Amino acid sequence: MSDTLHLLVPYAASHHPGCQHTLQTLALPHLDGLLRQLQRQGSDSGDEDHPAMPHERALARALGLPGDGAHTPWAAWQVQRQGPPPEHPPAQTADTSAWAFVTPCHWQVGTDHITLIDPHELALDEAASRALLAIVAPWLESDGITLVYEQPTRWLARGDALAHLVTPSLERAQGHDVRGWLQHQAQTSGQHSPQVQAAQTWQRLHSELQMLLYTHPFNDARSAQGLLPVNAFWVHGAGRLHATAPSGAPVQVEDALRAPALRQDWAAWASAWAALDAGPLARLHAQMARGTPVQLTLCGQRSAITWHSGGRSLRHKISSIFRPQRFADVREQL
Repeated sequence: MSDTLHLLVPYAASHHPGCQHTLQTLALPHLDGLLRQLQRQGSDSGDEDHPAMPHERALARALGLPGDGAHTPWAAWQVQRQGPPPEHPPAQTADTSAWAFVTPCHWQVGTDHITLIDPHELALDEAASRALLAIVAPWLESDGITLVYEQPTRWLARGDALAHLVTPSLERAQGHDVRGWLQHQAQTSGQHSPQVQAAQTWQRLHSELQMLLYTHPFNDARSAQGLLPVNAFWVHGAGRLHATAPSGAPVQVEDALRAPALRQDWAAWASAWAALDAGPLARLHAQMARGTPVQLTLCGQRSAITWHSGGRSLRHKISSIFRPQRFADVREQL
């Protein structure tokens, strides 16, 4: 299956009323053509409380990475593939350190919610992000965690304290009330597993950082400019890869639907779907017609479904003629 073309589409559908209304008139002829001929391989059903998005779980499986998306050491995998950032001292041997992503963010706190605002709304540029990192990094060094700049809204962290840290992914948490996940961590405070100890360490550090920034001149200057203060951080993709990660099958992730779905701009989402159908899905359909094995994974907010072109039985071929499958038949399952 290494030569199989695998297309993975995040945010293919949503249960939001605006999306459901848009779906009623959305025509995707190449996608429907694929679904009529492909064989359903399997599905990954969950709910919106799962700490990882369906496309994150599907991508982890396709790449042969450990965990289920939330427990997948995405940061360590990135470092293993790309090498450590230039500012980080290179390891003398193969890097099996524990790594994590750290995203500066703003928590909107109300009487009945703590909502993680889209980090891009902070409008952090490289200079501001590096200035913030310089404030925060010494605080974490005392616990053996080294912070390194990667991009304005995401840093890399390295340290043993991150080896067993499990948190919801940033995409799962963004725009949502994070109290449930915070309360879950607090309820396990009496336990002593490595995961709980890691969570307790980060909770303490996070509380200290929040107090540090509450009255810090960095945030005073941002408020004077009408910018949101940085009052929290989200750690995600934490863990350790003990050996070289398997290469897995090549996966082409089509992200065009992500941004409009997160903005709930369903007109733009429909336009992105139309472009996706006319482009990558049309090419996938053509490749399949030439006999190339193909695989397609559609992901929603709760579930993911995968289809493939290989091994279609005579029964399946006949069934597909009399009961052709279309996107309209499966989108409610995503």
